[in-house]
Amino acid sequence: MTERIVAVALVTEAELQLLREGFNRAFPVDEAPRFSGLLHAIDDADRAFSAMLRPDD
Repeated sequence: MTERIVAVALVTEAELQLLREGFNRAFPVDEAPRFSGLLHAIDDADRAFSAMLRPDD
């Protein structure tokens, strides 16, 4: 049975070194071009969320 993905994290190299023991897999973003769409979606969602927090702008 394949486990489903429950989280995607963007971490620095230093953070990854601290967490390495707990990860089965890590994909460097520059080596995983399929993540570019996901990164753009995260950026879009972050901008939309920030705009909701600042409705007067």
